[in-house]
Amino acid sequence: QVTLRAGAELDARRVNQYTLILRAACPGEDEVEERLFVRVTAGHVLRCDTLFASPEADVVQVLADVAPRTPLYVVLPQPLGGLTVSGSSLGATPPQKGAALGTAEPQVWRSGTGIPSPSFLQFRLRNHNTPLTLTHRGLVRAPDNGFDPSKDTQTFLLDIEVMDRHGHNCSRALRVEVLPSRRPRVTFPEPHRAVTVTEGIGPREVVTQVHARGDNVRYAILAPVAPVLFAIDEGTGEIRSTRRLPASRAQLLVRAYNALHPDDRATATVNVTVQGTDRLAPRCVPAIFVSQVPETMSPGSTLVTLRCTGSTSTDGCLHYALEGPPSSLSHFCMEGPQLKVNTTLDYDSEAMAALGFQFTATIVVTVGGQPRQSTRVPMLVTVTPVNEFRPACPSSATFTVPETAAFGSVVGRVAGTDRDYPQDSLEYSLEGGPGPAQPFSIDRRTGEPPAPSQPRTPMAPTGSQQLTGPTGEIRVVGALHSQQHKSYRLAVRLTDTHHDLDPRKRQSRVCDVSVRLQAVPDQLPECTPEVQELRITAGAPGSRQPVTRLLCQGGPDSAPLTYTIVGGNEDGRFRMEGNTLVYLPAARAEPQPSVLLVEVGGGSGGRRRSSLVALVVQVTPRSTPVPASTTTQRTTLQKEPLVVLRTEAAWHPPAWFVAVLTISGVLLLATLGCTARSLLCR
Repeated sequence: QVTLRAGAELDARRVNQYTLILRAACPGEDEVEERLFVRVTAGHVLRCDTLFASPEADVVQVLADVAPRTPLYVVLPQPLGGLTVSGSSLGATPPQKGAALGTAEPQVWRSGTGIPSPSFLQFRLRNHNTPLTLTHRGLVRAPDNGFDPSKDTQTFLLDIEVMDRHGHNCSRALRVEVLPSRRPRVTFPEPHRAVTVTEGIGPREVVTQVHARGDNVRYAILAPVAPVLFAIDEGTGEIRSTRRLPASRAQLLVRAYNALHPDDRATATVNVTVQGTDRLAPRCVPAIFVSQVPETMSPGSTLVTLRCTGSTSTDGCLHYALEGPPSSLSHFCMEGPQLKVNTTLDYDSEAMAALGFQFTATIVVTVGGQPRQSTRVPMLVTVTPVNEFRPACPSSATFTVPETAAFGSVVGRVAGTDRDYPQDSLEYSLEGGPGPAQPFSIDRRTGEPPAPSQPRTPMAPTGSQQLTGPTGEIRVVGALHSQQHKSYRLAVRLTDTHHDLDPRKRQSRVCDVSVRLQAVPDQLPECTPEVQELRITAGAPGSRQPVTRLLCQGGPDSAPLTYTIVGGNEDGRFRMEGNTLVYLPAARAEPQPSVLLVEVGGGSGGRRRSSLVALVVQVTPRSTPVPASTTTQRTTLQKEPLVVLRTEAAWHPPAWFVAVLTISGVLLLATLGCTARSLLCR
């Protein structure tokens, strides 16, 4: 059995006969060789060659400004020993970088005797969701209304099918890419123009000239249709008067278009004002404008409408302009006789504060005619604050204070903020107020802290006193005990002030503040040295002699130290004045040393701590009636320090113990005596 190899294609026009050599052999017999002739005849079967049946789509690129129904692509039958149908791009753009543009040649051919007429082929689009059309002769055309030139690159995918009368078909995918037009669009650089001329201008005089960009530009006046006071030159765009012009106003709607592409067009508005002559300046009400506006007034709001009048012939020919600093011109504008807000009036900014929250400008009202007359209306606008925002708590409000902090010690400062101007205009208060459960106070004043040149008066810890400092500063006003409270949770209320003209419109916020107590270990006061030996000469009775000054340091709480003589001052001749030991001479001084014990105490409340200092003072009586010497001889002992024990201990043994101890002692002495005598005798 002889079969056709898979994938093989027969073409009778190229090879119409094949000669096959067949060899056959049976077991035990010789091999036989024969020839088989296969003749190929032409048939009526529609076939697609490789290019036309390719799954990849053919690409055609066109510009968006092609005319409606422009041919873009054609499937054209060509007799090439049969029927060859080729696809060709029409009206495609020139080749770009890496783009294969131009003619595409997908082919469809049909074998048979003779060449059938192209009318035997049918062309249709399998997809219908495209504005492009395919004719019965295989021609792809642009949409009836053309492409949209305002869009970017547009892509349309077509599935073209070619079918013969026997139902055999071939298909080809075509992708049409519509590129933005490279031709410049017709546009007006100045779409709105205002022109002013003097009344009495004659006919055919040039009033103004408009100019549009583009190719093959032509001009036409669309409105007004009547009365016809102006005409435009189609080629140059010059607008001329058609007759003598009276004092009036006219609005012309001018169209510019491409003569080759009328759909490419643009319009512009020309306002023509014909002014009459006037020698009197306009009169305006109000003559001076002063106002206060809130910062929340929205842009576009009208502040005032001027009522200005001129002569009868020029009442409608008034021009309004605003003159003044750039800040005023950026925030306000004139729309005819109306003064309007141009941008947001933000009171809460440093730029507004630099202007003093006021804007000054001048409204210039000019009347048309020759000569031109004008009136100036001064304006002053003050921006007032509006309380728009609530105060904001600080991001971190945790403080640490030692439990030994003295009255009035600063714990920390709550730095609240407010987006309203001024940002530091806040009032602080503690919810619940100071008390035993909340031994703190906060400064509620607003504004800046006092200047350094204004010293604060130290105050004792009494309940009626109010400590003040920088705004939001928290101070200690009571005893702190870490054993009772590890930390305190304070509720601080922030209330804004001076943020609105209405004092009732105040906003507040409660912030949580945490104060942690830091435990402080007990530390005794340290004195250097702890033992001193001093020598002085007694002075005149009734005098006062400084002996020495103790150098002692307290604990970390820096509380003041107290000095008290607790021993050795039975005659009362010594006393402590602060940390200074003072001797009070008597009429008769005994030349004997005095051992004084001085207690140095520190701390506050129930956490007082003390240590002892020993002073050995040798007082020498004065020998001659000379003025008392205040020279003090201070000697630091190099020997072992003197230890003073304040504890008294006594032991009373029983009687039998005393008797036994006595007998034992006598026997021991007798034994020792006998032993010594025996040794001497030997």
